[in-house]
Amino acid sequence: MRILIVEDEKRLAETLADIVTQNKDIADICHDGKIGLNNALSGIYDAIILDVMLPEMSGFDVVRELRKSGNTTPVLMLTAKTQLDDRISGLDGGADYYLTKPFETPELLACLRAITRRGSDIKPDEPTFEDISVNLATSELTCADRAVRLSLKELELIRLFIANKGILLSKESIYLKIWGYNGEAEDSIVEVYISFLRRKLEHIGSKVKISVVRRVGYRLEVEK
Repeated sequence: MRILIVEDEKRLAETLADIVTQNKDIADICHDGKIGLNNALSGIYDAIILDVMLPEMSGFDVVRELRKSGNTTPVLMLTAKTQLDDRISGLDGGADYYLTKPFETPELLACLRAITRRGSDIKPDEPTFEDISVNLATSELTCADRAVRLSLKELELIRLFIANKGILLSKESIYLKIWGYNGEAEDSIVEVYISFLRRKLEHIGSKVKISVVRRVGYRLEVEK
């Protein structure tokens, strides 16, 4: 998953990012409400951790504007405030959950799992497609009795493909989802990592292939 962290306390923001990345997800950080809203409106995030007391625009206003736009990205509001009215304001504004500081790491991760668990869209611990599965705990791609270790970017890429089974993903959308708007990698990095994944799929003997439709995008298919 790619998670946006909107928190003006830089040390706390870095701590949150460390928690997210240790959980094998990707974290982007911004420190004020306006930039946070602009980033959130991009639609590339799977969840947002949003502080209430922010410069430029409060977390309450951010989540209200986000919902007005039709964006349904799950939002976890994080704040030191404990008053009931504040919690009600956040939830009524469109937040999915409200966590007060201080918090424990397992509690934060449990909240993120809860807000990203949407009915039939529940994400399994081991995403699967045809004859392959991904072990998120070990970062391994498996087919039958063969397995290969994935790098973090490879892991995010195969998860993205599996989550969008049969859907053509453009090069631009893949880049934004995996590397983000502030990514410093060259555009060709998408082709490079797709090449890496293709080799690993071949290595484990999978029938799954990453196909390309020229000038349209990429998707997972099964070799016939």
